[in-house]
Amino acid sequence: MRFQKVPYESLNSRQRENFNFHQIAALLSEYGFTSIRLSDDWQGADFIAQHIDGDSFLRVQLKGRLTLDKKYLGKSLHIAFPYKSSWYLYPHDELVQHFLVSSNIGNTESWITSGLYSFNSISKEIMNHIELYKL
Repeated sequence: MRFQKVPYESLNSRQRENFNFHQIAALLSEYGFTSIRLSDDWQGADFIAQHIDGDSFLRVQLKGRLTLDKKYLGKSLHIAFPYKSSWYLYPHDELVQHFLVSSNIGNTESWITSGLYSFNSISKEIMNHIELYKL
């Protein structure tokens, strides 16, 4: 059998989520994590990452871009997303608090009415902050 790579753009949303899970799971393995895909969102998580220390667990929600969502508040979730050939993994509630204090996100129509804010592109200022979460 001859293998041919499939362009990411040709995948449907479910296939992209599966693809992204395998990408981030492979990367997290380099940091000592084993990842377990969940069949449906469990308390907001798409997968669980367990560290080899046996004590550290991450509940992770996969996203296609930097996203803040009120429905994830208080659930001890991390959000993983790809951006420009890198992966970022951030503690959701911590980043929400940072952006509510340091930006105008809390006053946007999207945040007020939907409780959701996502970034189509990332400014240099935001990149400077999220660089902390780059894997």
